[in-house]
Amino acid sequence: MKIAEIKSLTTDELKGRIAAEKANLDQLKFNHALSPLDNPMSIKATRRDIARMMTELDARKNDAKADL
Repeated sequence: MKIAEIKSLTTDELKGRIAAEKANLDQLKFNHALSPLDNPMSIKATRRDIARMMTELDARKNDAKADL
């Protein structure tokens, strides 16, 4: 997921996507433990997408605090 796509999401959509991606990451890890994935780098990519979304969410929270 690109940064521009992440910034275009609303805060509620962003929280929902984070929850969905975390569930997806858990499923990928579980599947990889049972049998090797075709592309094990997808675990790394998913983790990084979650980090990007969390960073944007934190930035929005900090901006809201600065406005007060």
